[in-house]
Amino acid sequence: MHIFSQGNLRRSVTVLAIGATVLGLTAPGAAAKAPDSPSERAYQQIAALQDIKKSLTPAERKLDSRLAIELRKRTGQAMTNALPALGTGVPVSKSGTTEVEVHADKVGDELLDRLRDAGAGIRFPSPATGTVLVEAPLTALPEIAGWKDVTGVNLRHGAITARQTDPNAKPRTESKTAKTARIESALRAATAAPKTPAVTAAQGSVLSEGDRTHAADTARTRYKVTGTGVKVCALSDGVDSLADSQASGDLPADVDVLPGQEGDGDEGTAMLEIIHDLVPNAKLGFATAFTSEASFAENIRALRSTAGCDIIVDDVVYYHESPFQDGVIAQAVNAVTADGAYFFSSAGNEGNKIDGTSGNWEGDFADSGRGIGKFAGDAHDFDPGPGVQEFNPLSPNSAGRVVTLWWADALVSSANDYDLYLINSLGNVTSFSQDVQDGDDDPWEILQTANSNGQRLAAVKFAGADRYLQLSVFRGRFTDSADGALKGFSTPGITRGHNSAVNAFSVAAAPAKDALPFDLEDGDPANPAGPYPNVFTRQTLPERFTSDGPRRVFFNADGTAVTPGDFSSTGGFARAKPDITAADGVSTSVPDFQPFYGTSAAAPHAAAIAALALSGNPGLSGDEIRAALTGTALDLTPSGYDNRTGSGVIRADLVLRNTGATPQPLVQPGTPAITPTTGDGDAYLEPGEQATVALPANNVGDGTATGVSVVVDSDHPLATVTPRSRSYGTIAAGASKTRDYTLKLAAGYPLGRPVGLKVRATFAGTLSPTTGSVTVATGRPSATVRDFAYAGAPLPIPDNDPTGVSATVDVTGVGYASSLTFSIDGTECNTTAGATTVGVDHTFVGDLVGTLTAPDGRKATLFSRTGGGGNNLCQVVFDDAAATPFASALSANAPFTGSWKPNDPLGSLRLSPADGTWSLHVADRAGTDTGTIRAFSLHLTGFEPA
Repeated sequence: MHIFSQGNLRRSVTVLAIGATVLGLTAPGAAAKAPDSPSERAYQQIAALQDIKKSLTPAERKLDSRLAIELRKRTGQAMTNALPALGTGVPVSKSGTTEVEVHADKVGDELLDRLRDAGAGIRFPSPATGTVLVEAPLTALPEIAGWKDVTGVNLRHGAITARQTDPNAKPRTESKTAKTARIESALRAATAAPKTPAVTAAQGSVLSEGDRTHAADTARTRYKVTGTGVKVCALSDGVDSLADSQASGDLPADVDVLPGQEGDGDEGTAMLEIIHDLVPNAKLGFATAFTSEASFAENIRALRSTAGCDIIVDDVVYYHESPFQDGVIAQAVNAVTADGAYFFSSAGNEGNKIDGTSGNWEGDFADSGRGIGKFAGDAHDFDPGPGVQEFNPLSPNSAGRVVTLWWADALVSSANDYDLYLINSLGNVTSFSQDVQDGDDDPWEILQTANSNGQRLAAVKFAGADRYLQLSVFRGRFTDSADGALKGFSTPGITRGHNSAVNAFSVAAAPAKDALPFDLEDGDPANPAGPYPNVFTRQTLPERFTSDGPRRVFFNADGTAVTPGDFSSTGGFARAKPDITAADGVSTSVPDFQPFYGTSAAAPHAAAIAALALSGNPGLSGDEIRAALTGTALDLTPSGYDNRTGSGVIRADLVLRNTGATPQPLVQPGTPAITPTTGDGDAYLEPGEQATVALPANNVGDGTATGVSVVVDSDHPLATVTPRSRSYGTIAAGASKTRDYTLKLAAGYPLGRPVGLKVRATFAGTLSPTTGSVTVATGRPSATVRDFAYAGAPLPIPDNDPTGVSATVDVTGVGYASSLTFSIDGTECNTTAGATTVGVDHTFVGDLVGTLTAPDGRKATLFSRTGGGGNNLCQVVFDDAAATPFASALSANAPFTGSWKPNDPLGSLRLSPADGTWSLHVADRAGTDTGTIRAFSLHLTGFEPA
C-alpha cells in the first residue's frame, strides 16, 4: 500500500512532467533546430531544465525544485515561458494549500506560531528531528523558506507497505464518510451475526495457514507455550477494522493502540491477526507508521518505552530512507533493540536479481563522456563493459512507479549535486528531479514514471565528486528495450532503510498455500505455491517479488564516514540482509486481506515465532534469538546464506527445540478484597482503623508456579502491612490462591487517600520475580457531589492538528476524590453543524482524541477516533461504571449523549488530591471537519470526616 494513490503523487514527493511541446528546446547558446536523434532531444531538454536550476533565488534553493517551479509557473515568471507545458505534479488543494515538511534549526512554539500566522496548519511537529509537517498555502512557501532558521522545505515524503497486490488492480478510493459507513456496517454485521465456529477459542474464526506451515501449532502443543508474558506490537497503515476483528474473536478485546495513532487502512489489523493466530496469549499493541518519518520513529520508541512492547514488527518503508546511513527510523530501531526489544521488518516487495525481478542498480558513478557541450555535468554510464549507455530502460509494467536516486554522502550534508531524468521512447524528458545539493542537503532525488512504454532513466552528475550510486524503481524492473537498442542493467541490493538496521530482522516471503494469483509483469513464469497443509521444507520456493540484499553502508548514524575518503564500491561495508524467510499468502478475517500476500504478511509470522521462543524461555538475549532463528532456518536455494532468503525459512518447532522452551509460570497480583476489622463498624477503612486485605495471586502463565512467595509494601509511612511476606505454595497454570494481610492506617493518615500496595511475587521460573501494584480505597465517601464547570470562552479545535487545544477548570476544597465523572455538557442536543447549545460541536466526532489531565499530570484518554461520522457531543457523561465503552460508539449514536465508559479509567486520576487545575485537551486528527469546545464539567465527590 502506498501513502498515495497509484499513478498520482497526492500526499507524496512529486515529479515534474514535461509535455510534447517541449520538443525543440535547446541548451543556452545552442542553435534552435530540430534534434537529430531522441538522445539529442533529451540532451537539449535536460539543458533547458538545468537553466532553470541555475537561476533559482536563495529562498528557492531551499525549496524542493518542484515547489519552486510550480510557484514560478503560477506567478508567470519568464523562466517558465520556455517550458509552456510544464506540469510539476505538486498536489494543490482547491484552497491553494499543499503538504510540506519544514526543516528548521529549532522546532518549538515560536516556529509553530509563525507557521500558523503564515496560514499553515500543523500536521506533525517533531522537535527531535527539527521537522514540522504542515499543510500550507503554496504562496506562503517562499516566505517560510526565507526565514533564517528554516533550512529547507520539501514535499511530504511518501511511504509504501510491503503488501503485494495486483499491479493492474485499481486502488480503493473512498471518502472519509464512505469508509466510515463501510467499517460500521461490517461491525454491526459481525456483532449481530451468529458467531462462526472458532478455530480455537483463543485464535478466532479464521486461522493463518502460516500457523501450520511454520509448525507453530505443533510447537505450542509440544512445548506448551502460547505467548504468555510477551507483548508483540505492530506498525503499519492503520487498524480500521480492529473492532470487527475483536467482535469476531479474531483479536482480543485489549489491543493497546497508542492514543491518536490508529491510522488509516487495515494492514495493521491483518498483521495483528497473524500474530494472534500463532501466539494467542501474547498481549498486542499498535501504532501507525504513516504520518511521517519522524512520527514513525517516535511511535517505535513509544511502543517500547510507553506500551512496554517486547517485540515490534512493521511493514513500511519510506522512499526517503537512505540505503547508505541509518536515518531517524533506523535510529529508533537501534534504540529499542539496544533497550532489549526485538524488531522485525518486511524486507520489501521490490524484486531480486536471482528471479530477474529487480528494479535496482547500484555501483560507482562512471562518466559516460556524454554531456560536455550539451548540458552541465556528466551523464552516468550504466554499462559496466566497454560500451557506453547513459540510459537504463524500464519494463513495460514499470509505469506509474516511484524512482529514487541516492549517492554516498551523509544525510543533510551533501555538496555533490546529482539529478535524475525520465525519458520516453521519443527522447522527450517526461519527468525529472533536480534539487540543489550545496552542502546541507540530502543526497537523493525522486520522481514517478509516466504511464507509457519505452521509458528509460538517466542520472546526471550536475556538479561535485564521483560517488557510489543507488537507482531504484519500486515494484518496477530494468529490462532490455523492446527494440534491443538498450540493455537493462540491474544489481542486487534494493532493500534499504530501517529494515536493514544491524539488529533488525529483515524478513523475506515464501507462500504458505496458493500461488500469487497474478503475474507481477506480463509474460512472467508461474509463481510458486506453498506446502499447506504440510510444513515448510528445504524445497520451499520464495516469492519472486521478495526484495534482496546486501545493504552497503557508508556512514554511521551520526554521519561520520565508515571509510573516510572512500565512497566507492571498495568503501563502507555490507550488511547481510534479509535475515530469514516466513509465510505470506495467508488467510485473515479482514476484508481485502483474504488472502494476504507480501513480506507484510511474512514479518508478523516471524515476530510471532520469536514471541513463542521468548514465552518459552524469557531469558533469551537478542543474540540468542538471532542464533536460534538463523541457525535452525531451513536453507533454501541457492545453497547457503543468500541475499534473497537469508538463512532460509523458519519453523517454530525447530526454534523452540533449539531454545529449550518450557511452559513458564507467571504470577501476578489480583484485585484484593478489603474487610475492616476495627473502628466504627462500617464498611470503610478510615484513618485509625485496620482491615484484612485478601490478596489473590493469579498464575496467568503456561506452567505450574511452585514456591510462590508474595511481598507487600505500602506506599505511605502511615499505612502498614503485616505480615510483609506470605507463602502461597504451588499454583497451577490458570489458577489462583488468596492469602490475608492486615493493613493498618495511623490516625493521621490523609483522609480518602488510596493506599498503593507494591506487590512482588517470587516463584520458580525465569519470569520471577514479578512486580505490580494494587490500590486499596480508604475513607467514607461523601454523599455530596461537587460540580466544576468550564467557564471560559468557546475554543475552536484546530483542524487536522495534533497539537489540538486545551481548556482548563480549577478545583478547590475537595482533597482526595472518592468518585470522578466527566461530562461534556450542553443545553439542547442536536447534530447541527456549528451548534452553540452542545458541549462540543464537531462534525465527524471520529476525528477527535480527547484527553483529561489531572493536576499531578496523570492522563486518561476519554475518546480516541471513535464515533465515526456522527456530529456533536452533548450531555454525555464519561463514567468508569458505564456499561458501554465509547470505543464502540457509531455514527448512528449521534448526537452523543448518555453515559459511556472512557477509553482509560478515570479512577487512575484519583490517586492524588483533586485540588488544582484540570485540563481537557481535544485534538482533531483528520482533515475537513471542524468544531469547538464549549461546555464541560468535572463531577467530584470527596470524603466524610473520620
